[in-house]
Amino acid sequence: MTHPRATLPQVAERAGVSLASASRALNGTGASKAMVEKVRAAAEELGYHPQAMGRSLRLRRTLQIAFAVADIGNPVYVEMMTAIQAVVAEHGYRLVVATTGDTPESTIELVRSVSAGLVDGLVISPLRVNEALVAELVSSQLPVVVIGRSLEGDHLDSVSTDSAGGIGQAVEHLLALGRHRIGFVNGPVDTTPGEARQRGFDAAVGRFGLARETVDTQIADDFTVASGLAAATTLLRRHGGGDAQLDAIVAANDLLAIGAIRAAREQGLRVPEDLAVTGMDDTEIGRVFLPSLTSVSLRSSERGRRAAEIMLALLEDPGHHPQNVLVEPVLMARESTAASQSADLAQEENA
Repeated sequence: MTHPRATLPQVAERAGVSLASASRALNGTGASKAMVEKVRAAAEELGYHPQAMGRSLRLRRTLQIAFAVADIGNPVYVEMMTAIQAVVAEHGYRLVVATTGDTPESTIELVRSVSAGLVDGLVISPLRVNEALVAELVSSQLPVVVIGRSLEGDHLDSVSTDSAGGIGQAVEHLLALGRHRIGFVNGPVDTTPGEARQRGFDAAVGRFGLARETVDTQIADDFTVASGLAAATTLLRRHGGGDAQLDAIVAANDLLAIGAIRAAREQGLRVPEDLAVTGMDDTEIGRVFLPSLTSVSLRSSERGRRAAEIMLALLEDPGHHPQNVLVEPVLMARESTAASQSADLAQEENA
């Protein structure tokens, strides 16, 4: 029985060898005679024709895929990396992690560097994007998958999430808990996440009809705990005491949120009794923090997994139509907004 659309991974599975071994056998490089015969027999049985896949086989010369991010210490990128590694390893690829820096210019340099025969494909999550970077990604000889903003109009594969909508979920959650004086701690708005999350907060303020005097925004220097502490301290001091006191802070990521909780404690505020705090990204550090952090999950592992699957499809068929996958955010309510306490009270009342 033949399968005209058979793929190299299917051939490897039928032959009982790794993807790397199947590729070497069909390329005639670095494989034993017995291995070559076994793989070619599997290819013939499935109707797989390596001659028609010459370009794809040539692109697999390194069996390495790069994952490029601005900060490899960020827990969001670590979760993505783990998911990507798990997927590509099953198909015989190694994952190489690279740091882009935080400017489009440094990211362009990285793209050009890895394109020089070092890897077979690039999964990239750029912090800042401009036209020059998009042009570089589009013209790259490498298969490219972008995790971040959707680049549908630029003919690039991408996996994105609605972080603006996620901020709206956080604001709605706080309003449902009776919090009405809400501060927003954001990272730099000239970054992809900062711009989207500021847009989401401003949209939520309008959608829920919040008075301008009851909301305020403070921009942090970056998306770290230290910057969250500094920004939240400034924000809370600006609204210190009396009717002007904030009763909630929405933070643009979990690290900023943890910094905000530290700022609240330093000013004698209890979390969540005096100040409810939400984050975004639903990282492990937020889940184990005390109090555990209410956070909007952008499903980092799922985005990494989907990006890896798209990359494997690109390597198999470089001419495929670009995919633009959207992963929806989900709010995870925990102790930092007293949501769990509210649930406990409701259960007691219904008992």
